[in-house]
Amino acid sequence: MRFAIYGAGAIGAYLGAKLAAAGEDVSLIARGPHLRALQEHGVRVRSPDGDFEAKPLATDDPREVGEVDYLVLAVKAHGLTAIAPLLAPLLGDATAVVPAQNGIPWWYFSRHGGPWEGTRLESADPGGVIAAHISPERIIGCVVYPAVAIVEPGVIEHTEGDRFSIGELDGSTSERCRALSTAIGRAGLRAPIRSNIREEIWVKLLGNSAFNPVSALTRASLAEIAADPDARALVQAMMEEIYGVAAELGIDIPVSIEARMAGAEAVGAHKTSMLQDVEAAKPLEVDGLVGTVLELGRMLGRPMPCTSAVYACAKLLGAKAVEAAAG
Repeated sequence: MRFAIYGAGAIGAYLGAKLAAAGEDVSLIARGPHLRALQEHGVRVRSPDGDFEAKPLATDDPREVGEVDYLVLAVKAHGLTAIAPLLAPLLGDATAVVPAQNGIPWWYFSRHGGPWEGTRLESADPGGVIAAHISPERIIGCVVYPAVAIVEPGVIEHTEGDRFSIGELDGSTSERCRALSTAIGRAGLRAPIRSNIREEIWVKLLGNSAFNPVSALTRASLAEIAADPDARALVQAMMEEIYGVAAELGIDIPVSIEARMAGAEAVGAHKTSMLQDVEAAKPLEVDGLVGTVLELGRMLGRPMPCTSAVYACAKLLGAKAVEAAAG
């Protein structure tokens, strides 16, 4: 099978390297110094499961790759609007698109059923640009769990985690999902097929929407936030607000707040992706992780004071960081 990973940052390069090492035909689409390192040395992965290297094709031009069986979108949520119009060379008649973003995705209400069917979240897809270029029928939902980071261009550090949960948006079990799960399994990772991928999105979102912006604002790791009584209380309050929104949408998050806090503590000193972006002076994934939940809360008439306050601060932090980098 042919894979393209658009946005071969930490997660994208890690998944691409694992697939390439297992013999799959993989192309990585990246840019800047990271791309140059990938082209010269390939992907070098440091992991407690064993260090390894892989050298798939790396380019910044989708036309060099051509049509693929699976297109994994591994850019941050806020980067999708810019790349959506560039995807056409990668898309054949049967190409499946696997968005690997955190937060509530732009496709959330596609093939959803019920009164919310087709609802577009402006915070996830400003102006509807993404939906205009990627049809819902192509999409396989995906929830990403490995903790990884780029420690230098072309070098990925994998801390823990091996699961990429996948699922059709309508809950069916398709042949393309089975084939993808098998390929990822051959690469030494896990890709369980979920009949309700949206439920799993909320499980991960419960932690991401709270821990990521708080870590960005405080520069603290997951373990440090969980160990601080005041920060822990804030995160728990945000999680309670998120639970309420999910419940009104018919989602019963099968993980308690206490269990989610314990899971964060177990990860330890890992820096969240948003904190990594703050330190690298990159745009923050604030709208994808937090803004989307707040938009849902407004649609449902649910006040979310703690989440709103943290969102406002994190959004301003991101804007100032990018401004400083540009200056």
